[in-house]
Amino acid sequence: MAVNNPFIITSEYISPAYFCDREEETEILVSNILNGRNTVLISPRRMGKSGLIQHVFSQDPIKKAYRTFGVDLYAASTLSELVFFLGKTITDNLKSAGRKRMEEFFSLVKSLRPGFKIDQISGEIRFDLSLGEITRPKDSLEEIFFYLEQSKKPCVVAIDEFQQIAEFPEKNILELLRTHIQKCKKTYFIFAGSKRRMMDKIFHNPSEPFYMSSAPLFLDPIGKDPYRRFAERHFSNAGKEIEADCFDHVYDLFEGHTWYVQRILNELFAWTDKGGKATEKMATEVVDYIIKLSARGFEEQFSGISSSQKHLLIAVAKEGKARAVTSMGFVRKHALKSPSTVQSAIRALYENETLSKEKNAYSITNRFFSLWINKQYSGAK
Repeated sequence: MAVNNPFIITSEYISPAYFCDREEETEILVSNILNGRNTVLISPRRMGKSGLIQHVFSQDPIKKAYRTFGVDLYAASTLSELVFFLGKTITDNLKSAGRKRMEEFFSLVKSLRPGFKIDQISGEIRFDLSLGEITRPKDSLEEIFFYLEQSKKPCVVAIDEFQQIAEFPEKNILELLRTHIQKCKKTYFIFAGSKRRMMDKIFHNPSEPFYMSSAPLFLDPIGKDPYRRFAERHFSNAGKEIEADCFDHVYDLFEGHTWYVQRILNELFAWTDKGGKATEKMATEVVDYIIKLSARGFEEQFSGISSSQKHLLIAVAKEGKARAVTSMGFVRKHALKSPSTVQSAIRALYENETLSKEKNAYSITNRFFSLWINKQYSGAK
């Protein structure tokens, strides 16, 4: 499939040609699946977990021998929603297989059968079920696992933002899920998550049901050299050029964070005429342009938080990665009120994901928001 811009910024996976590096991680995940090992995949959001999973699913040893399902639980907050997203993922996967395969699914997952609809005009098969119609989610979950185990091919289920399950209001959901997974003999799992502290607790705390149940894999930024070669190749294929200094500036500015690098490269590619060259100056202009496009939203987000939270975000934006934020040294350096005030602000901003924490350092989750704050408040106290 040909695309107009090779630097993909949506979650859609196109083909290996538009996927950068991750050779070692791909090999590990493929090996884990082939050898019957579940995997826990941890990385910050937008580092490329979903793309990596789809890339693994496209590899011949997996594509030919397994049925694959990718479920995103970012929006899930209850067991019924987990069941809904699992059911929808499976039925979406079955659409191309026709009515017979869909009937097989609903013959085993009887509790979701009301969602099996056929458009009388187009003949299109749909899974149309409201959350309120999932009245026995535990039974539905058991039926779904039974269906997976009855499949002619072994199955691989990738559950993204898996840590959401730990926050469901129902009790003992992790225990319930672990019980089902332990019984699986031909269904394998990739548990992907972006909140490292929560994922570590689920999989590395001896008191948790998933303790030591999966092989760990941490996703770091793609290396600068392979990423540069990837960018240069796609520019060259289109009769364009990107200067090494231009790429290095983009990569360093966002510390190799995949989505942000891709976003800038996508815009740079669009700005560069055939026969032209992307320069470091252009990269700076692109960043400014993207921040300008988002400014109204950033203004509303910033105006909607407390004064202490604003001051903390300004301090974190200046630091880039802020450590020891409740120390007197940090408080005095940035003219903040007190360590206790900072602690309260951190708690609120971390809970709503405005702040992220990695390796004992806080940073603003949206890198463009961080740059906007620095531009607006570089002289603020």
